Amino acid sequence: MDIGLIFVAGAGIALLLFLIIIVRIPAFLALLISSLLVGLGAGLPPEKVINSIQSGMGGTLGFVAVVVGLGAILGQILESSGGVEQIAGSLVRSFGPQKVQWSLGVTGFIVAIPVFFDVAFIILAPLLYGLANRSGRSLLYYAMPLLAGLAITHSFIPPTPGPIAVAELVKADLGWVILFGAITGIPAMIIAGPLFGKYIAKKIMVAVPSAYQTPGKLSVDGSPSFAWVASIIILPLLLIMLDTTMPFVVPRGNQLLVIFDFLGHPFVALTIATLLAMIVAHTKCNISRQSLLNIANKGLEPAGVVILITGAGGAFKQVLIDSGVGQMLASVFIEAQFSVLLLGFLIAAVTRIAQGSATVAMITAAGLISPIIELQPLSAATLGLLVVAISSGATILSHVNDSGFWLVSRYLGMNEKDTLKSWTVMTTLISLTGLTSCLLISMFL
Repeated sequence: MDIGLIFVAGAGIALLLFLIIIVRIPAFLALLISSLLVGLGAGLPPEKVINSIQSGMGGTLGFVAVVVGLGAILGQILESSGGVEQIAGSLVRSFGPQKVQWSLGVTGFIVAIPVFFDVAFIILAPLLYGLANRSGRSLLYYAMPLLAGLAITHSFIPPTPGPIAVAELVKADLGWVILFGAITGIPAMIIAGPLFGKYIAKKIMVAVPSAYQTPGKLSVDGSPSFAWVASIIILPLLLIMLDTTMPFVVPRGNQLLVIFDFLGHPFVALTIATLLAMIVAHTKCNISRQSLLNIANKGLEPAGVVILITGAGGAFKQVLIDSGVGQMLASVFIEAQFSVLLLGFLIAAVTRIAQGSATVAMITAAGLISPIIELQPLSAATLGLLVVAISSGATILSHVNDSGFWLVSRYLGMNEKDTLKSWTVMTTLISLTGLTSCLLISMFL
């Protein structure tokens, strides 16, 4: 065991957290600085360090940039066309007043697949205010299920950026990630959403903020129908899943495999869904072509930051591998027979608690785990499960260093203490339920 490499690994991670938390350097720049210093500290020639960063970033972005970019455009179109409100309104009416918590959980679960968490919550907050105003219940009774659904899908199910980035870094098949994300996400949504929401609403009475005391109702006039919106969201997931499952049911060499391998690639599946969303927005909502262009460009703005952070995470991963630091860490954990699922969860959890960003936590954990996978290859199914385990760790214990904490606190009108008792506990329930589900599923793989 090389003590020097252990020191370099520890110092690199500590430096990364120091730069993000204390110095307040953007995560993209912090990852690049850490990559440079880890490579030099491990004894790599300067030219090799630069080449590792370039190849790691380029290799990662070749996939992530396309998928995140397409997903961002798709989500922005659905948001701007009123599709998000249509999904929420239709589900609330369908479930009825007695099961409104469940409808909100399902709404969050579906909506956060194409739309960023914070955007979806801001759009749907008026629905929560209206329900709380009419019933007189604590706002948490309705907010927790919606937030649970949003948070779970945002972290567990592609094409949201977090799981896409982790899947690319550990080379996991997105079909398995979607399957296990849904399987683990459903019990997490039930426990952290309706069940916890009903409990915490009895403990903490949160009134609708004074600015929103008048009953609210989401407007869905001129929006695409529920069927259209649901179809657009489900279509790419279905195509990707078919690409993953067809080899198990169709004989090798069959032309169908070639067709579904093409249609089910995330590039093609998301392109089809995005084009369909644009056509529906133009024909059903009378959105002009120029407006669609503006909407698409707007959607790409937040995606750029995520893409750059993910690319820097790929560079960090490559430097760890090329310097030998990753392999040294991998051999230690393999000899200790430590569960790779639990290890991925713990690295992501510690990083998340320390610096707040779930995306940075996911990318850091994936970068540190990838060398282990190279020395100890895992099945495609286990790799998919690993992505969900890492995502579960990155969801835990959202507190004052997480922008999501303050978003929820502001829109629900809660002080920090009540936000910790509600939102922070909810994210921890999601995380622990996700990990438990992953460990149970791994027993059958």
